[in-house]
Amino acid sequence: MMTAAVVAVCLMLAVAGAGAIYRIAKGPSILDRVLAADVLLAIVGAALATDMIVYRNLDYLALLVAISLVGFIGSVTVARFVTDRR
Repeated sequence: MMTAAVVAVCLMLAVAGAGAIYRIAKGPSILDRVLAADVLLAIVGAALATDMIVYRNLDYLALLVAISLVGFIGSVTVARFVTDRR
């Protein structure tokens, strides 16, 4: 049962990652690309969390926190930049 759930989660993350990478490459605007990059960081974080759950360790916890922090700071920075331009 656990193996089927892990496979399903990995497939969903792979499809979501492919969609985010496509949006980064073909996005019509810079905001679409930034949002897709933020989504991709969230997907990477979910993949790390899934790995930690499957192998029952906390080895990647600091990396997970750092990735989340980079995504948050990047989104806030872009939001400030966009609102200053208008």
